Amino acid sequence: MDQTTPPSFAGLEHLATAVILLDKQRDVVYANPGAEVVFALSAKQIRGLNISQVFPDCEILHSALEHAIKNHSPFREHEFVITTLRQNSLAVTCTVTPVELAPACLVLEFQQMDQQLRIAREERMLIQQQANAELLRNLAHEIRNPLGGLRGAAQLLEHELPQVSLREYTQVIIKEADRLQSLMDRLLVPHRVPKYEPTNIHEVLERVRSLLLAESPKGVIIKRDYDISLPELIGDREKLIQAVLNIARNAAQAMQKQPNEAGAPSEIILRTRAERQVTLARKRYRVAIKLQIIDNGPGIPPEIRDRIFFPLVSGTEGGSGLGLTLAQTFITQHHGMIECESSPGHTCFTILLPIESSAMNGTVPRQ
Repeated sequence: MDQTTPPSFAGLEHLATAVILLDKQRDVVYANPGAEVVFALSAKQIRGLNISQVFPDCEILHSALEHAIKNHSPFREHEFVITTLRQNSLAVTCTVTPVELAPACLVLEFQQMDQQLRIAREERMLIQQQANAELLRNLAHEIRNPLGGLRGAAQLLEHELPQVSLREYTQVIIKEADRLQSLMDRLLVPHRVPKYEPTNIHEVLERVRSLLLAESPKGVIIKRDYDISLPELIGDREKLIQAVLNIARNAAQAMQKQPNEAGAPSEIILRTRAERQVTLARKRYRVAIKLQIIDNGPGIPPEIRDRIFFPLVSGTEGGSGLGLTLAQTFITQHHGMIECESSPGHTCFTILLPIESSAMNGTVPRQ
């Protein structure tokens, strides 16, 4: 808690929404960290300013204040655009509540609309992922048993064949059975319980970079843009490596098959930054690691852009369609999230990983 924060306001420090308290003159007496993040304004900067100075020319907000004061009851204004004193505009929903919490007499609670949409999208993706994981797990178990019998029968048949030339057909059966077995094993990999330990995200990225350099053609440039001040997180190093590698490998393969139309060198950027006051799965974290994998390749085909994390969906001919599904599963197991923006010439996967991992406080990791 900030030393200037009155004890009566301390509980507001950890709210995910932006909260501003006003006195009778409608001057700002307090703004929580959520408000600082949403409006890109420091609490010290706006403390003492009239709300009309913080949000100039916002008749909708002032009308909401008047309505709440006049009726002595909460008033909610849905989806309007507000502009700050720094000329930043954003869509919000605001609830104004009269209180008796001297020196405050009005509580303004703002919810940023794009954040609400992101949270709703994240929840839908999580539900879909859990359904997909259960389906794949059952499918893998159902296929593995007869697959073993099929392979065994092919081996027995091979020994009984009188002509060596006929054995190439049983070899086809055996090789395809082995390929399917490998696929089933990959489907079941995510269900291994993560091994959490202190992990340096840049060691993860350096490992991914070295693997990519060994696999990719010389024409692909892999750049680093790290914030080396980032602390360690508690995570499963191998699963994080696999998640990032799956994304970066897809990018390298796409650029190899379809180089940049502008003739620019094919490049992948591995970038890290700190992201503050992040909400992940309805839990607020003071700080998270923001990891981005950016490429200047052809982009993801529009027809599959909304389904890229679904199993067996692939934009690459001959691809298994499991790489991004596994990446999403591994990131979710770390209580993080993964998003993608893509257009021709620019694709960016953004991964958010909370530094205050659940593994530290004993909660059960997601499976």
